[in-house]
Amino acid sequence: MVDYKQLYYIMVDASERAIAAMKQQNYGVAKKILITAERRAEELYIDTAEDEENETC
Repeated sequence: MVDYKQLYYIMVDASERAIAAMKQQNYGVAKKILITAERRAEELYIDTAEDEENETC
């Protein structure tokens, strides 16, 4: 089962860190934080979905 709570926490944490970086005008750092979090959440979602799919077969 996909743990949407964990995906939410990943993205909210990244958003907060990116906002802090933007306040310091570190836009490249902010972008990297958001991209990394997006990829991490996406990988977690895909891995979980694949596991569920394999269990039903």
